[in-house]
Amino acid sequence: MLAATSPFSNLFASGALLALIQVLAALPWLYALDPAGFRIAVKKPVAYLSLAGVIALGGAFLAWFMHYKSDPTVLEFWGRIYGAVLQLQLAVDVPTLAIGLILAVWPRGGTVALAAFREGYRQPMFWLLMVASVVLLFLSMIIPYFTFGDDFKMMKQLGLDMVMLASVLFCVLAASISVHEEIEGRTAVTLMSKPVTRRQFLLGKFFGILLAGLLMTLLLGVAFNVALAIKPYFDRLEDATDLLTIQMQFAVAPHVQKLGVGIEGQAFFRGAGLWMGDTLANTLCLGLGFGQVMVLLAVAASLATRLPMVVNLVLCLLLFFLGHLSDPLVEVTEKLRQTGGIASNLANFLAQLVDKIVPSLSFFSNAPAIIRESMLEIGPFALYVGSVLGYAAMYTAIALLFGLILFEDRDLA
Repeated sequence: MLAATSPFSNLFASGALLALIQVLAALPWLYALDPAGFRIAVKKPVAYLSLAGVIALGGAFLAWFMHYKSDPTVLEFWGRIYGAVLQLQLAVDVPTLAIGLILAVWPRGGTVALAAFREGYRQPMFWLLMVASVVLLFLSMIIPYFTFGDDFKMMKQLGLDMVMLASVLFCVLAASISVHEEIEGRTAVTLMSKPVTRRQFLLGKFFGILLAGLLMTLLLGVAFNVALAIKPYFDRLEDATDLLTIQMQFAVAPHVQKLGVGIEGQAFFRGAGLWMGDTLANTLCLGLGFGQVMVLLAVAASLATRLPMVVNLVLCLLLFFLGHLSDPLVEVTEKLRQTGGIASNLANFLAQLVDKIVPSLSFFSNAPAIIRESMLEIGPFALYVGSVLGYAAMYTAIALLFGLILFEDRDLA
């Protein structure tokens, strides 16, 4: 082990900054746990003294830890672990802050969204899907894919699909059960007797369940990153490099490294920056899958205003398959149409009709970004993800508008 080369004051400065970042990341979910107690605490000076004490103790501990380890390679590894803990906190912060923003700009609908969000993550189904997905993600590390060197890519693609499918299944089930049961159980009548309109009820349910699905996606994203980091230790001869991730690491890690003071502090921050690069690159891929979650949730919530859960699930499953098969069906039927015949013309017409009505879910696939030989630039890929999410938002708005039309004519009495 190398001797420490930086004075303790430099190590303490780096440690205090690391502790401050973790404390700031903890504030949103601490507020969510006890809003009343949090508001009372921020009015007391002793709370700020306690906060400063926590940062000082955390900084001192991290300074001692960096002095004790001192090897830059080892500290870079621990910096990655720090980045994983920070990612876990941010995964909880994002939907929590989104709920707070909705409540601030849309109080009545936000109240419905908050209730749906709490109901979502408190359901056993939420945690059952979470645990099952995490187990499958880690099992995917040891599965032989027989791809002659591309096992890492296949594992990454399989992991992204598992995260997407878990979120889709949860959101569709939650919307089918929650919206329909509240309408059939006359709970919606009680809400409508208060100053809550049908529009606020349906949209509030949608946003609440969507944010619960976002929470699941982000939490599974942490497990996904950990599994990808461990995978090379099982297959040391495999090519475990991802050019997309490497580009993001080169863009992020040098800037984060500059926040550290001294050799040890910079090594620790570099490890955190490398993990942040992994997280940002993989979050773009998760964003593609989440766009599909948003579309199917909007369809499920709209259909739930009229149809029971079983019929809703069957229709959403049919939409899922048609959305992924619409493009290949058009190509195949177009080739058949060129051969002539009434049947081939009719098949081509039906395929094009389906392609125009259902969303093209093939846009949300990560396979072209993961399984490829050529370099994929991070900038164009980010623009593509943004455009696909915009497409998802437009189709979601259309589906919800259709649901509002169905809901306006529904007799709740």
